[in-house]
Amino acid sequence: MSDHVSPGERRLPPVAELALASMALVIVAGIYVAAHLPKIPTLTPAAGLLAAAGALLVTALVIVSRLKDFAWRVFLRVAGWALLAYAAIAGILAFVFVFDHTRGAALVALVLSLLVFALDVPLLLGFSVARYQEPSAG
Repeated sequence: MSDHVSPGERRLPPVAELALASMALVIVAGIYVAAHLPKIPTLTPAAGLLAAAGALLVTALVIVSRLKDFAWRVFLRVAGWALLAYAAIAGILAFVFVFDHTRGAALVALVLSLLVFALDVPLLLGFSVARYQEPSAG
């Protein structure tokens, strides 16, 4: 019997699950704020959801940064290009909110939601691809 474990069978921390939960919370927060525009909504629910999403994202980033046997080159390549794409998308959406005269705390909540979303997706994509690669590939 071989001690070799294929990349798909390795036990890794729940980075993808944390990123998905963060993404779900931040999407709900963004929809809540955007649904109330142009009026200024009560931002307490959105702030709570955004804080929870941010905490989950930071937790996932810390966990993935501590992985030893991991295809880092693959992760960085996939996550880097995805980050470039999602930064552009988030920038365009932020411009749309500014152009639509969204101001104050509502704009801050929406921009922070876009920031968390623009970090969630590349983390999720990079991790999902790299987890199935040989650690020596990274």
